[in-house]
Amino acid sequence: MKRGGAWPVVAQDARRFLRSRVRPLAALALWSLLESAHTFLGGYGVARALDDGFLAGRAATGAAWLAAAGVGALLGGFALRGVFAGLADLVEPLRDGLVRRAVRQALAAAVADPAKAADARAVSRLTQQTEMARDSFAGLVLTARSFVFTAVGALVGMAALAPVLLLVVLPPLLLGLAAFLATLRPMAAVQRESLDTEEALASRVGEAAGALRDITACGGGAAVAARVEPLIAAQERLAGRLAGWGAVRTVALGLAGRAPVVALLAATPWLLGRGITAGALAGAVTYLVQSLLPALDTLMAALGSAGTRLLVVLERFCTPPAPAPPRPTTGPAVGDGPAGAAAELRGVTFAYGPHAHPVLQGLDLRVRPGEHLAVVGPSGIGKSTLTALLAGLLTPDRGVVLVAGAPARPAAGGGPDPRRTLLPQQAYVFTASVRDNLTHLCPGPVSGARLDAAVAALRLGDLITRLGGYDAVLDPLRLSQGERQLLALGAAHLSPAPLLLLDEATCHLDPEAEEHAERALAARPGTLVVVAHRISSAARADRVLVLDGTRAVCGTHDELPARSALYRDLVGMWGEEQPVAPA
Repeated sequence: MKRGGAWPVVAQDARRFLRSRVRPLAALALWSLLESAHTFLGGYGVARALDDGFLAGRAATGAAWLAAAGVGALLGGFALRGVFAGLADLVEPLRDGLVRRAVRQALAAAVADPAKAADARAVSRLTQQTEMARDSFAGLVLTARSFVFTAVGALVGMAALAPVLLLVVLPPLLLGLAAFLATLRPMAAVQRESLDTEEALASRVGEAAGALRDITACGGGAAVAARVEPLIAAQERLAGRLAGWGAVRTVALGLAGRAPVVALLAATPWLLGRGITAGALAGAVTYLVQSLLPALDTLMAALGSAGTRLLVVLERFCTPPAPAPPRPTTGPAVGDGPAGAAAELRGVTFAYGPHAHPVLQGLDLRVRPGEHLAVVGPSGIGKSTLTALLAGLLTPDRGVVLVAGAPARPAAGGGPDPRRTLLPQQAYVFTASVRDNLTHLCPGPVSGARLDAAVAALRLGDLITRLGGYDAVLDPLRLSQGERQLLALGAAHLSPAPLLLLDEATCHLDPEAEEHAERALAARPGTLVVVAHRISSAARADRVLVLDGTRAVCGTHDELPARSALYRDLVGMWGEEQPVAPA
């Protein structure tokens, strides 16, 4: 749906919202009507004070009419208090409704494409744009209501004094208002383009922020900057265009706000010749200067800024999110992978953005069932990207990723994936019992014997005793990074998933604890893929995958030094830090 084509939906939703708020609207109208009495008494009281009082030699009568105008001012102040109370009953439900709509749109987008990263545009809608709509709507309702009822009071007052006054005042007033309204459509178009650019900029910056390590490692900084800088320049250009239309709006505002006064003063001799009294002229000037023109100035300023901004923002909430692009269909369908492959990558290429250098390029890899595979390489080379692809968190640009013969996209229905478990470097521990933290990856109840066996296999008994037993409630903030990783490893050991992916999930453990944990996980039924950060971890694996830029070499720990210069260097570097543990 085009942005401009969203207007009928905006209008329909606006009517539905206003129909549901009849009582607050009625209360607001009644308070505003009471406020308009202040406008009427202001000009009419001045006219009567002059004609019937001071100019007629009756000072007491003049003072009484001025006192009546003063009472009208007090009445207007009292009514304004009720206006703000009624305004809250309109504005806050609108904001709440927009927040709910933004959340529904974000959830719908996430459900449609679970592997896609969080959309920064949804965050912009949920925070900045909902507040923008709230403030713009409040300002627009307040000023529009004020102008309508002030205009009613002022025009009725001038008609009561002398209907001919309207013939002098209305033409320049309507001309200036028409000139101003002509600027609204182009200003809305520029405002719409500005918000589109802002959302695109937020999206690109969010994508880059989530991949800074890989972008830096691959030398993609210049390419990312080349994608972001045009949007910044576009925002600058659009700000200039908005300022230009603001200048045109100021000219129209001056015409509508000053021309009626000039016309009234120029027509004074003609009006006096037709029997219009000095008091009536003074009352008309009072209506224009103190009531009608200030209200018009405020209304035009609000329509020019808050009005166009509100329309453009509401278009975003009323436009349904674009459908997610279809997933790549390259490669075999579910279940037609090679028999016995626990996981497989076929010609996989992945880059963080269309203009970034590939992190992985044309990678072919087949992991056998029950195999223990270590992944090594320099920081930022793509090891975490590989595990994210196997976990279905990322979708390859080209090629296909299979897990147990099926595409590695997340399983439908939510919950733990029955095919794989991913443990990242930052272990996930939540406020609940120790038992819940150990069994949350299991689809059903876990027997005490099975729980005890996992705890014994990973040597977690002392830690669990120190924490207070299985039923003790954990406070994640009171656990060290190593303790969190041990509990996460226990959950992975209990998980029924046949494929375990450890993305430096033992980096906070000492070498001995890391070795024991990896051997215990490798001994459980299934396949283990470990992103290694010690050479001892690679030495324990059945095979080692060496990532070297867009090249990859796979082999055993003993044969790789002869096949990969990078692995030879890593063995030497790691060997200085940590002796190789015997396999």
